[in-house]
Amino acid sequence: MSAKANILIVDDEARTLASLARAFRLAGHGTVVCDNAVRALELARTQPFDLILSDVVMPRRDGLALLEDLKSAGVAAPVVMMSGQAHIEMAVQATRLGALDFLEKPLSTEKLLVTVENALKLTRLETENRDLRARVGKHTLVYAGETMRRVMAQIERVAASETRICIYGETGTGKELVARTLHEKSHRASGPFVTLNCAAVPGELIESELFGYEKGAFTGAVQRHTGKFEQAHRGTLFLDEIGDMPAAMQAKLLRVLEEGEVERIGGDKPTAVDVRVIVATHRNLTQLVESGGFRQDLYHRIVVFPLELPALRQRREDLPALVDYFVRQVSAQNGWKPTAFAPAAIEALQEYDWPGNIRELRNVVERLLLLAGAEITAEDVRLALPAAGSHAPAALPSVAPAEAEGPLSRRVLAFERATVLAELSRHGRNMTQTAKALGLERSHFYKKCQQLGIDLENLQKQE
Repeated sequence: MSAKANILIVDDEARTLASLARAFRLAGHGTVVCDNAVRALELARTQPFDLILSDVVMPRRDGLALLEDLKSAGVAAPVVMMSGQAHIEMAVQATRLGALDFLEKPLSTEKLLVTVENALKLTRLETENRDLRARVGKHTLVYAGETMRRVMAQIERVAASETRICIYGETGTGKELVARTLHEKSHRASGPFVTLNCAAVPGELIESELFGYEKGAFTGAVQRHTGKFEQAHRGTLFLDEIGDMPAAMQAKLLRVLEEGEVERIGGDKPTAVDVRVIVATHRNLTQLVESGGFRQDLYHRIVVFPLELPALRQRREDLPALVDYFVRQVSAQNGWKPTAFAPAAIEALQEYDWPGNIRELRNVVERLLLLAGAEITAEDVRLALPAAGSHAPAALPSVAPAEAEGPLSRRVLAFERATVLAELSRHGRNMTQTAKALGLERSHFYKKCQQLGIDLENLQKQE
């Protein structure tokens, strides 16, 4: 078998346990053996397994009951059942309960290894497909200049190691994207990439997010929850804005990094985890340590290799490539025909300082694609960018105060709605002229209005 796995074997016959454990060890896998379903459930809840192989007929509690217990407890490991008293009804019931396969005893070692290998491959393929669907079109480091080439050289150097990395950079510079690139270039690439923004989670909830909790651990804990560390087992955990982590959690994180074990809230046994931790922050951790806002011992644990990301204003040579990438991305997502940027428009973008960095650039590109005509001009760019010394867009449609607050996504929708309504008013509610002014095909214009909750039919009745 090509990749090592950790397998839990459950059978009440000592001879079978010894034989299977030896076969798996010879094939390069790690095994844990257990002779009853109650103990097996306990092991599966406290240790991560890649596969569980269980007998069906056992005293006290049989394998089918164990299968139900595993699913109820939220254990994600695939389960293969086996029995010396197999019949069709038993195999059907096992499959309905979630078993991946059903084997009949006596077991052929060759057939067993092939079955287990196929089960592991299927599980890994499903995981990879989920990750690919999440990543396609979203996670690409785009650059053309020497500044980012130097950063990429550092990424290539440290990605394959287990070195802990702290990514420094202003908000919007792409710290999570760099962390994901480090993961994908490491030997953990086939494992999960899990993220947690420490600044976005209330302090009292970070522990449950990182370590998980057992059913009934507190009011509202109606089922077992697996924490980020367990989710990232054999992969990478990215902790963004680590400088905002509460002091109490810093001590608990340090313990996990030192011991390689987590304990769920409400649990009584630790769970071993194999995780590479990458952190990021826009704050100066050295100053935080000096002021007492960050633990010095944790600092030395996580900042083994500091990686500094440049702000967009420090890599203006990359801006044409970034604009081209975002034009293609946004156009594909919305079904638009890509619109060209005039050279003067690119120059106007390069003159701006981009306090919001790459994230702000993408938003501006999307805004320009929505509002511009056949070609985006320097004048379009000047209208879309904030006025000098101000963070409020100049000469843009006004948005109601209630809509100008809240998450960015809601503000963007409010801005788009105000823009479309303003253009409709300017063109006397003529749909064709308004769509043309916005650079949209008429069908796309109607879809956009529907998305923004603009009732075109009712507007026409008001003429």
